[in-house]
Amino acid sequence: KNLGYKWPDRHITVNLAPADIRKSGPVYELPLLLAVLASSGQMEEPPADAAFLGELALDGSLRPVSGVLPMALAAAADGIRSLYVPAENAAEAAVAEQLTVYPARSAADVIRHLAGQAKLSPASRTGYDAAGQWLGPDFADVRGQAEARRALEVAAAGGHNLLMVGPPGTGKSMLAKRLPGILPPLSYEEALETTAIYSVAGLVQAGTGLLQQRPFRSPHHSVSAAAIAGGGTVPRPGEVSLAHNGVLFLDELPEFSREALEVLRQPIEDGCISVSRVHGTATYPCRFMLVAAMNPCKCGYYGSGVRECSCTPSAIERYRQRISGPLLDRIDLHVEARPVEYDALAAKTTVANKEANHRGNHDGDHKGGNHRLLVLASVVVHVGVVVLVLLLGHEVLVGSVRGDLCLQASVLLLDGRAGGNMFGRRAGDQIDLLVLITVGAFAALDDLDAVDLVLLVLL
Repeated sequence: KNLGYKWPDRHITVNLAPADIRKSGPVYELPLLLAVLASSGQMEEPPADAAFLGELALDGSLRPVSGVLPMALAAAADGIRSLYVPAENAAEAAVAEQLTVYPARSAADVIRHLAGQAKLSPASRTGYDAAGQWLGPDFADVRGQAEARRALEVAAAGGHNLLMVGPPGTGKSMLAKRLPGILPPLSYEEALETTAIYSVAGLVQAGTGLLQQRPFRSPHHSVSAAAIAGGGTVPRPGEVSLAHNGVLFLDELPEFSREALEVLRQPIEDGCISVSRVHGTATYPCRFMLVAAMNPCKCGYYGSGVRECSCTPSAIERYRQRISGPLLDRIDLHVEARPVEYDALAAKTTVANKEANHRGNHDGDHKGGNHRLLVLASVVVHVGVVVLVLLLGHEVLVGSVRGDLCLQASVLLLDGRAGGNMFGRRAGDQIDLLVLITVGAFAALDDLDAVDLVLLVLL
């Protein structure tokens, strides 16, 4: 009546095939209305290559529905060329290629378009930026926690699962929330899969096309096993599927129920999960990175050095046994998050500079003041030994046994090797050269033969 049409005064039977699949939701309301009007002669039959979906309000306006992207992709694959959807779902449906999407505000707009009275403008397909910028928390803001940061970098590079163990307040949750920012951007195929899952779950915002940020899911530890795996009267994706191509973060890991944790074992291995219910079975992808955080004990301070632990050994053991061995075996990296000192938190240097200062550049040519002083001191000592040998002369050394000379040469050589490890290759080569000069001086003054000299050099 609100649209100006008359409801037929006879019995109407609607067949929704296939009959073995349960239908739910308001997505069929617009096509049912058009079918009734066409069968009653109040409008012409729609084209065979056209499809319709949407919820009808009492005034005839169209409301958005969930699951539009998978339906649009299925329609395009089935030969449909025109799709009429609520205006809020147009950007999502336009992702499907080889499909013209018509956004409509009401059922009257669709009817007038089909009658040729007022044409609807097709929705434009928004491009996908494969190098989209991460808009969440920045990994560069982290201060301290060099080991945990390094573990996150390794996990991001290889797609490894990660467990962080540490007392409260060490930044475990903060680090996990910044992990998606160092993951590579979603590819087009990954974005298509992820958006389809969020569309089925009804989590795609109106007017949004493809998702361009990797998902980060952080369910509360009171979550049920069904919410983790998925379920409902009509199977819907759970947390493991909503984290597909992203991160599933479980904070306070031992506080989750044993049933909820054990549900994770099969999805981690297979990368997909099948949810079976009375009214049907659905299989959803779930390739995600599992990142978990936990305290070392119930009170949280075992081995922290911040506060004395109040837990008994048996209580600590029971707390850790809440996580099964098979689940721990599926977590590749385990890292300890230690309390961060105030100096590290107050530092204003960037993460790159902080990392460089922390590592000390042990594998390069060190040019710090302390290193230069140590190398200079080593050079002075070795040159001093050579000068003393030359000044004291052969008579002083004649009472020394050759084993003593070998011992001195060995100590000098060890000093040179240690210098090479500590100060870098260039400094180590300089020290080795001084060692050879010293050994040559010993050999010349003691009149050693060539064999003894070679022996000393080898030592």
